[in-house]
Amino acid sequence: MNLNWTMVGQTITFIVFVWACWKWIWPLLINAMRERQQAIAEGLASAERASKDLELAQERAGDQLRAAKEEAAALIEQARVRANQLVEEAKNEARVEGERLKDAALVEIEQEVNRAKEALRVQVAALAVAGAEKVLGESVDANRHSQLLERLAAEL
Repeated sequence: MNLNWTMVGQTITFIVFVWACWKWIWPLLINAMRERQQAIAEGLASAERASKDLELAQERAGDQLRAAKEEAAALIEQARVRANQLVEEAKNEARVEGERLKDAALVEIEQEVNRAKEALRVQVAALAVAGAEKVLGESVDANRHSQLLERLAAEL
């Protein structure tokens, strides 16, 4: 192989080119790659943090949902208990009112019976006086014999 000056010039130019690239271009490329590598690492770390945050948020949401369901169940149970209490109170009030009405009706019936008895006593006394008049054949004076008629009406 024939070595000439062109080849030597090309070699020197190539060495200068490599040295210039190493001195000025290579550090820029390395810095750019390091920055990119750092940005990628930060992005991955951020994605991992976001994933963990999402997981925690889902757990908190699940806990809140469970708590809300428990609270709703407790409220429903309280409402059911209160409804049962209201029904029992209404039943008791109805019983008391029924007893009161029954007692009032019994008192009214007793008064009606007493009135009927009194009316019957008056009628029986009148019949007794009429019967005594017929038996005795003379008039019985109600004014003169009022004490006797009162005693007779009381016995009836």
